[in-house]
Amino acid sequence: MIAAIKRPGSKTRGLLAYLYGPGRADEHLDPHIVAGFAMLGMPDPGRDENATLTQLARHLDGPVRLRNNEFGKKITDHVWHCPVRAAPEDRHLSDAEWGEIAQRIVQAAGIAPAGDDLACRWIAVRHADDHIHILATTVREDGRRPKLHASGLRVGDECREIEKDYGLRRLKKGDLTGTRRPPQAEMHKAERLGWEQPAQQWLEARIRAAIPHVTDAEELLTYLEADGVLLQVKRGPSGDPLGYAAGRPGDLNGQQEQIFHPGGRIAPDLTLPKLKVRLATSTPEEHPTARRDRHTTPWHTATDALDTLHSELTDATGDGGHEGDARAQAHIAALGELIQATAQRMPADLRAELQAAAKTFARAQRSQIRTEDRAADAVRIAARDIVNTAIGPGGSALAALLSAMVWAAILASRWQEAKNHAHQADAARRTLQHLQTAAGHALAPALAELQHRQPKEQTRRTLANDVRSAVSDHAQRILADPAWPALATVLADAEAGGHTPHQLLKEAAAQRELDTARQPARVLLTRIQHTARNPVPNRRAEAARSRSTMTTDINSRQAQAPQPVTESPTTSRQHQQRR
Repeated sequence: MIAAIKRPGSKTRGLLAYLYGPGRADEHLDPHIVAGFAMLGMPDPGRDENATLTQLARHLDGPVRLRNNEFGKKITDHVWHCPVRAAPEDRHLSDAEWGEIAQRIVQAAGIAPAGDDLACRWIAVRHADDHIHILATTVREDGRRPKLHASGLRVGDECREIEKDYGLRRLKKGDLTGTRRPPQAEMHKAERLGWEQPAQQWLEARIRAAIPHVTDAEELLTYLEADGVLLQVKRGPSGDPLGYAAGRPGDLNGQQEQIFHPGGRIAPDLTLPKLKVRLATSTPEEHPTARRDRHTTPWHTATDALDTLHSELTDATGDGGHEGDARAQAHIAALGELIQATAQRMPADLRAELQAAAKTFARAQRSQIRTEDRAADAVRIAARDIVNTAIGPGGSALAALLSAMVWAAILASRWQEAKNHAHQADAARRTLQHLQTAAGHALAPALAELQHRQPKEQTRRTLANDVRSAVSDHAQRILADPAWPALATVLADAEAGGHTPHQLLKEAAAQRELDTARQPARVLLTRIQHTARNPVPNRRAEAARSRSTMTTDINSRQAQAPQPVTESPTTSRQHQQRR
């Protein structure tokens, strides 16, 4: 059940005309009052042919007129409006049940507290099976104004209790971090103008897309203006920006004036002070396993940065404490920026999935936990490097990054669940679906090529023994995975470069637990490709080759300590047997 409190209005009669009218698509059927502050003697134009909307409006506005006359200053924000809607799958509620629900809503909001005979006047009008509209005038019988601060949160909590009591669909508890749902008027305007999104959502998408491209607030404002966003900027005496409001070209009010939305109204985390803190990154310490050489691209750097993110979220999910939570929240916010940056540089066939992932994950980025933003500078800088690189993502680099993002989304959802952030955890899970789809598409061409040149059967058997030894708990699933021949090829290629397959498998499995992996061989494959992309120093490969020439008897080979043996980087090379 959703109760959406609207902005205060000034025309009681006007709102009544809508509630008792036919609706925009003749959807209002049999409008009538199901509850009110005093049902006895209440004029109801839906049930009494002699009652008029003007009479009902005057009945509700009585305390407002008295206050206006007493103070000589007219109140212009006294109309409180709250539609309350059941879910489509909920059962049909009777008028009596809707009346009880309305009573609970106005009590929770502070419009009419229980037992308060001097509370505000209100009514609940039903004109459809699945919802009611509560209208109240916010001047009490004693002339005072009601205390409505945080009424939306209280009403939301009461709706969760109503769902439980009436056996309705259970929704997640709100936490004041969600974006404002566009009113129907804005949605109708977007449809009328041929826009895919209402102005507020369009602006949020533009701002989030701009963040990875800039390093400070001034750059952000300049970038947005160049991207077609209209801005009103509040500046201090020094000229520094203090706040902003953004507008979409063509979004005009009734007076044909441009409409501007403050940053905080667009999304809670897009105020200028919060953006300033996010953008002020410093150069992080280099990741201990990162290699800065000709084989390293921004895509590889981003995957290395996600390794740190994985560790932070894993530690925080266990027992992070206040400091660990702040660092985890910072990494989740930075992950959203990295997904956004990657989406902008994706090949066309993957771009839609990544854009959907970025849009969905925006909800997972926001919580009431204060972030330690500097903790995630490595991820944020990686995002900036990606949007500014002229090098497109290679197949293996892209697959490794998307695979790392999948694991990051899983860890983000786990952390949000541990903190009872229901909306954020749900958004992270929905993001995961988009990322898994994109990762599967990105890896498909490479899988086909790797499987085509898989090693000979004897080499595969030896590599299978490595899997059983290094990843014993998951060996059966890995070897049964359709991607196992491709993984065997990657292991054989890595060994040709001087790496030890056993060690690579252990390192890759340590990077991510495989219990939740739907296709564990694919997970290990992308990780090993990332780790083994640079060959080890040549002396190790040469030593391995020297040892292989001295090993001719199979029994003596089994008695020796395991060492990689390769004769060439081709898949036809002889692979050494191990115990």
